[in-house]
Amino acid sequence: MDVEPEAVGVELYSGSRAALRSLFELAEDSPAQLDSYLNAGRVLAARLDDEVVGHLQLVETERPDEVELKSMAVREDRQGHGIGARLIRAAVELLTAEAVSVLVVATAAADIGNLRFYQRQGFRFRGVERDAFTPATGYAPGILVDGIELRDRVWLDRPLR
Repeated sequence: MDVEPEAVGVELYSGSRAALRSLFELAEDSPAQLDSYLNAGRVLAARLDDEVVGHLQLVETERPDEVELKSMAVREDRQGHGIGARLIRAAVELLTAEAVSVLVVATAAADIGNLRFYQRQGFRFRGVERDAFTPATGYAPGILVDGIELRDRVWLDRPLR
């Protein structure tokens, strides 16, 4: 089903984060890690016909002028229709109005689709965190993403001004 990005409304979400858990689980392979940040920060929700079809979570970092995009997902049956890009645009508009200078995001080095998506949204590589996805950090061994073992985390950033 085609979705016009303009038909998708994005708003600050004030409901129960537990109601969004299935969306968060699309973006997080570790239940322990998800539990550690599910209720952190602010969440933007993408709505289509009064139904939440995507989310984007923003959390503070140690730098006052920087915010992390901690979690983002679009329901699988709605992916590929511009909803993720719409969420990014809404986050950029919100953070720019708040005088935030940089938006950062981390994703798995193995996730080629995410790396492509974030670069298309104006993010650039910032660094690599080796062995970030291990049993010691709450991730099961042998997880494959796009046929590549989940091991390293890639940090990207996007200047906002």
